[in-house]
Amino acid sequence: MSKLYDSDEALFALMREKLFTAVIGDVMDVMGLRKQFLPAGISPLQQTSKMAGRAMPVLEADIFDDGDEDSRGPLSNKPFGLMLEALDDLKAGEVYVATGSSLRYALWGELMTTRARHLKAAGAVLNGYVRDADGIESQGFPTFCRGVYAQDQGVRGKVIDFRTAIEIDGIRIETGTLIYGDREGVLIIPKEAEEEVIHRALEKAETENTVGEAIRKGMSAVDALETYGVM
Repeated sequence: MSKLYDSDEALFALMREKLFTAVIGDVMDVMGLRKQFLPAGISPLQQTSKMAGRAMPVLEADIFDDGDEDSRGPLSNKPFGLMLEALDDLKAGEVYVATGSSLRYALWGELMTTRARHLKAAGAVLNGYVRDADGIESQGFPTFCRGVYAQDQGVRGKVIDFRTAIEIDGIRIETGTLIYGDREGVLIIPKEAEEEVIHRALEKAETENTVGEAIRKGMSAVDALETYGVM
């Protein structure tokens, strides 16, 4: 199997240009990787967004007071917990992926977007809400979330760890896991399978283009499936 890219940057560009979630998901189904889509409720803030990058997992937790002198946890009196440290630790091509909280508050906003863009991050995936939606959209930063809700995280939640394995709906996400998202969902592509997945997905996308042309010229759906194995 010849390698079609020589760096993550080239891989991400190839995915954004040539691939889409449906074809990648179909290929992983055939490979037996049948639970790789994040929940359908996690969708792009802007429908035209496409995102390819490597995960930087972030673990959130709810809090129920501001902390006081009797609090014993190391993050008790630290606003936002480790959120700002996690944000500042983003590397080029990484995706900030946060989960663990309830749906009581927003996990991402405009200023976080500004910092992430400066660091050349690839996007953000929040198993929760975002706020400052207009400010995020104006920056064109790929942001996938459960919707918009302005209630602040500050007195309601903290980041308690980052670059640690997380799960969303039973799907494991580790630091460096390949992620792809578009208007039809977000896919988690396991490290050990990513090269084969990308090769198969590119082949399938090319075949689907051929099938589309044949159908436009009058080929029946039945004949298309029998001839190309794709429909």
